[in-house]
Amino acid sequence: MNTRPTPTPAPGNTHAPGSAPGSAPGSAPGSAPGSAPAPGGVAGESAGDPTASASGTATATVAGGEGEPREGAQRAVIIRTLQVKRAYGLGNATVWALRGVDVTIYRGELISVLGPSGSGKSTFFNMIGALDTPTEGRVLIDEVDVAQLSAVELAFLRCHKIGYIFQSYNLISYMTALENVTVPMTFAGVAPESARRRGLDLLDLVGLADRWSHRPLEMSGGQQQRVAIARALCNQPRILLADEPTANLDLNTGQQILDILQRINKQRGVTIVCASHDHRMLAISDRIMWIRDGRLDRIEHREDVNVRVGRIGEHAS
Repeated sequence: MNTRPTPTPAPGNTHAPGSAPGSAPGSAPGSAPGSAPAPGGVAGESAGDPTASASGTATATVAGGEGEPREGAQRAVIIRTLQVKRAYGLGNATVWALRGVDVTIYRGELISVLGPSGSGKSTFFNMIGALDTPTEGRVLIDEVDVAQLSAVELAFLRCHKIGYIFQSYNLISYMTALENVTVPMTFAGVAPESARRRGLDLLDLVGLADRWSHRPLEMSGGQQQRVAIARALCNQPRILLADEPTANLDLNTGQQILDILQRINKQRGVTIVCASHDHRMLAISDRIMWIRDGRLDRIEHREDVNVRVGRIGEHAS
């Protein structure tokens, strides 16, 4: 049985355990060294944040309008898209993946995004994850227009403010669970021993404290996805983007992943946007978005949506 390792002082500021040169699979593309957030703090709120808005954080007074939070108080806006359109060239034709999406996401929300295959969900995720820029319109994260950022500023944004959870885990096969979690911290400039301690704490958070030395092939699919969640949290992001996090898992394991995401949202205040066809995800969401044919079809509060999960052979009453 593996026991939690005791961190030992490391000589100088060397690479984190198991880190490899270049951008690691599962970390955001373009991640670059930058100042790490203070322990326990929220990423991107330090004075060294090159993407910080000069005008400060935007707030909106909400009064329970359709698809808006109902607290009736000011809520901080973390993501806004303004008439976002994205076109791709296909031979001589132009394909519009997004056709003018307007949405406001508030800090601390848990949002589920639904839509059929080809509806534009992945393109929308690329927009709000700063992995692509719109053909028309604007994407603002903390009131900063992503399209106006330099390459270095984009790297800082992806590295510090946004965490990514992939359907296929994207773990590095020859690295241990701990090494997979600590790799992105190397690009964030976190000292090796600090990265090691934070990595162990995150593995403990997702219930894998005793699996820190296991490699992906020695773990189940659910365990690999929990490592991927720990990795996504390693640089203390404000935003977590999850693409079908339970799609490759059985029902019980999928429920464990949903419980972890809900705990992260409620206890750490991380804003989570999740693309999922798992109806159980809808049950823990604050709001649900439907994207269809590249447009925002509608957005509803969870309590206004009637979700029924049945079994084969059941008859409606």
